[in-house]
Amino acid sequence: MKKLVTLFLIMMAITGLNAQPTRRLQEQQAQKEAEKNPTAVTLTDRARSQYTAQTSMPTELTWRRDIYRELDLKKEKNAALYYPEDPLGDRVNFFTLVLNLILDGKVKAYEYRFDGNELFTPDNVLDIESMCDRFYIDYTKDEKGKYTIDIPSREIGKYYIKESNYLDQLSNYQTKVTAICPVLIRGDFGEKPTAYPMFWLNYDEISPYLGQTQVMTSSYNNTSNMSLDDYFVMRQYEGEIYKTSNLRNLPLSAYCETDSALQAERARIEKQLIDFQNGLWNDAEPETVSNIAPAPAAKEEKNSKEAKPKKEKEPKAPRQQASSGERISVHR
Repeated sequence: MKKLVTLFLIMMAITGLNAQPTRRLQEQQAQKEAEKNPTAVTLTDRARSQYTAQTSMPTELTWRRDIYRELDLKKEKNAALYYPEDPLGDRVNFFTLVLNLILDGKVKAYEYRFDGNELFTPDNVLDIESMCDRFYIDYTKDEKGKYTIDIPSREIGKYYIKESNYLDQLSNYQTKVTAICPVLIRGDFGEKPTAYPMFWLNYDEISPYLGQTQVMTSSYNNTSNMSLDDYFVMRQYEGEIYKTSNLRNLPLSAYCETDSALQAERARIEKQLIDFQNGLWNDAEPETVSNIAPAPAAKEEKNSKEAKPKKEKEPKAPRQQASSGERISVHR
């Protein structure tokens, strides 16, 4: 029996000795890769599994509304995603970061479909060569299959993001970024620039790497005091609504014929979200798309009730439910 125990301990010791050099070799290899590409973000599987800055969306929800926003990088709040235009030491802009992650095979780029919706499935993954050919991006491929790309980070003028506003079964209201799409802005001299959406990124895939990347968010405080993940989780960006999830899959521009109508529709949707969230903390029923009535109509109804004297012994007619008079916000 003692011989068996001794033999077992010897085998365990040998296994441990073999494992240590293997682990050191892996660490040395990772260090060499980092030295070759100082702007790349390396993240071990253990660190990725322990990263929990942004909570995952529950599978069972009592309410949810998806909003698509357009982030113009000319705006001050969104400049953190654009600068530095070119790599500055170990600092790169958001597009350069995610494109390097795609080239290293750490995250996937998903096709931007004609309907503008994201679909994070294996058959919708966009390969690197197809992406470069589609947007006329110069690239080379060496014998080992590694790509070198002329990154067009200066031409990224916008981002599309998808926000999911939801209410879980514990009545907790949350807003979570679920998808991001970089948008190329190109145009010949004298012509109006054209927007070219490139691909969708699954935010859950890129968030562990964003949590390891610091960003400068203020022109007055030049320290990088916030991670890119915090930037999105805390909604430090500024974006205008351009569509919402709906049955007809139309954008706001499809039914808002003028700029003033488009701005009014955006303000109406923003107010719906605020009213719904505020209504959760009141005894009154939260205002939703189906029960919000225009304010002027409600005021007229109140005045008409006050003007009419109350008649006794006269049966009351059934109250007619006010129509919301609202149009549904729809996809592109």
